[in-house]
Amino acid sequence: MREIVLDTETTGFDPEQGDRIVEIGCVELYNHMPTGETYHVYINPERPMPEEAFKVHGLGDDFLRDKPKFAEVGQSFLDFVRDAKLVIHNASFDMKFLNAELRWMNLPQLPMSQALDTLEIARKRFPGAPASLDALCRRFAIDNSSRTLHGALLDSEILAEVYLELIGGRQPDFGLATVDHSTGANGEVWRPRPRPNPLPSRISEKEAAAHAEFVAKLGDNPLWNRK
Repeated sequence: MREIVLDTETTGFDPEQGDRIVEIGCVELYNHMPTGETYHVYINPERPMPEEAFKVHGLGDDFLRDKPKFAEVGQSFLDFVRDAKLVIHNASFDMKFLNAELRWMNLPQLPMSQALDTLEIARKRFPGAPASLDALCRRFAIDNSSRTLHGALLDSEILAEVYLELIGGRQPDFGLATVDHSTGANGEVWRPRPRPNPLPSRISEKEAAAHAEFVAKLGDNPLWNRK
């Protein structure tokens, strides 16, 4: 099952009043596991960036001036998400902006049924409790210290971790589900790709030394030393 965790940053709150998307960030999940594939683009909103939005996003007119317009990236965005479920925090907000931009380009719009709203999931799971992304990071002990400004890709990466906690962790079905050999746009069988960068070791030098000392006591050919 392919899912896309998605976030947008905008100049304001209402596309019908002239507000535009300035950033899109997406993180791909397959069977609830990150694949390492992302989609990220800054967009020239073709209007001045309001001071309030600049304070939130840190994206000013000078930075966005040479970025592509949505008309130049809309099709590539659709090509990336395809028919995957879109995991979004407060989905109605992002979907109204995406569909407004797509409508202005005469491109197919995204049905709301394609979106999965983590804000609704959090409110149902924790009634009455704060359900912002920051509040959920505190609840699940997810490090969001780098989130000093709102950024679409960073927020998508954090939301992916929050989403997996909301549905029960990285293996909500305990690995018992059958493999879904979904096919891509050209009909090939989709398979998860290796991580572009290996995860760093979580073993401390003290733990590694203790393990080496333990293995040394197991004889001439312990399992851990076999190639």
